[in-house]
Amino acid sequence: QVQLVESGGGLVQAGGSLRLSCTASGSIFGINEMGWYRQAPGIQRELVAEITSGGSTHYADSVKGRFTISRDNAKNTVHLQMNSPKPEDTAVYYCRAVVRGLSYWGQGTQVTVSS
Repeated sequence: QVQLVESGGGLVQAGGSLRLSCTASGSIFGINEMGWYRQAPGIQRELVAEITSGGSTHYADSVKGRFTISRDNAKNTVHLQMNSPKPEDTAVYYCRAVVRGLSYWGQGTQVTVSS
């Protein structure tokens, strides 16, 4: 089994900064992509950013230039640095990891951006 534990969510003012972290544990041999998705009320879950074990990254257009994803392979941890967040970034943020071809999800952490 694979467990993903997220931390760092909360309330932030627009233009501020917030950092999310997610640590994977359990049977994580062969872990590959790790990433962040988000889901706002009434909206389908969407990709925010993802990073491979080799460090290749991919961002949603809406967060390019503002959010940065990074990864510590030794600690099986992925971070999402959120700079200059906007009210429309308000959502529940979920960590995802792909381990030997299977997707695993964290429980989600709420991020609320006030204007």
